[in-house]
Amino acid sequence: MAINKKKVAVIVGGVAAVAIVGGAITAFALNSGNSAEAEAAPEATEAAAETSIVQFDLTSKNADDRPRIDPVPEAVEALEASGFTPIDPGKLTVVGSAYIPPLSFLAEDDNVTRLGSEADFAQLIADGLGLELKTEIAAWADWPLGIQSGKYDLITSNVTVTEERKDLFDFATYRDDVLGFYVKADSDIDSISEAKDVAGLSIVVGSGTNQEKILLAWDEENKAAGLDPVDFQYYEDDAAATLAVQSGRVDATFGPNATAAYKAATDGKTKLVGQLNGGFPDNAQIAAGTAKDNGLIEAVNIVLNYAIENGEYDAILERWGLESEAVKTSEINPPGLPRP
Repeated sequence: MAINKKKVAVIVGGVAAVAIVGGAITAFALNSGNSAEAEAAPEATEAAAETSIVQFDLTSKNADDRPRIDPVPEAVEALEASGFTPIDPGKLTVVGSAYIPPLSFLAEDDNVTRLGSEADFAQLIADGLGLELKTEIAAWADWPLGIQSGKYDLITSNVTVTEERKDLFDFATYRDDVLGFYVKADSDIDSISEAKDVAGLSIVVGSGTNQEKILLAWDEENKAAGLDPVDFQYYEDDAAATLAVQSGRVDATFGPNATAAYKAATDGKTKLVGQLNGGFPDNAQIAAGTAKDNGLIEAVNIVLNYAIENGEYDAILERWGLESEAVKTSEINPPGLPRP
């Protein structure tokens, strides 16, 4: 990657964002218009110490710095043998939502170019298949019909594999689904890792989400043990939810780790106190998706595993601070979250 790097030592609001990676503590910080770089921290208590970050442009020029690969012969052969025909000849049409860094968002300068880890994976897959990337932006609710109807070839947009979705789509995994508990930066809460840790807390969680399911189960466990119940807080507006925890009106938020980590590192007003897999106690994964049985997913899987073996995969995760979500291998249609 030809990134114009500039390392600076900073303290973000007196608190660095921390992530638990394989049992170790990793700290990183982000600024608007800048990327993340993970740095090892000797002790969790040193989270407020100086943190080295890498700054780079989040304008459309960022797309030029994406990890790229040449066509992967095995993947190209598999694609040709599958009989799959791209919607637009010679191109791979990949759809995704554009919501927030570091996953998927629009460039600051043109409000058109899709950036983030999900856009990088789209580029990587297209490269490996020997196709030109064609990006489409759509609301989250619109992608399923778009894929099924043939409007789009593939989606890379933080989609979790579920048994219900597997009825209609094929998936090739590329990230673990990681959830994070975040509290106000100066909160006395320093760890949430099991049911008893949430007893009596006021927690913002999304209705109907995987994280709500986990929290509901923990709440039932606590009440059965005679502990105080969770005060569930639901917000339609993400900004309002963020302000609620930053101001101390609620104790914590519980949701996708990547976006919450970005917010924490950007302004230093919140901190990470615990992580869980989105399918807890099972393992949920994020995947690229395509229409069922159209032949594309096998070739996509080959590209992803090639990138995992050759380093381009890690380069994408590192450039967006998502190392804790790495998978060792891409799988086709692994066990997904259970049906409702």
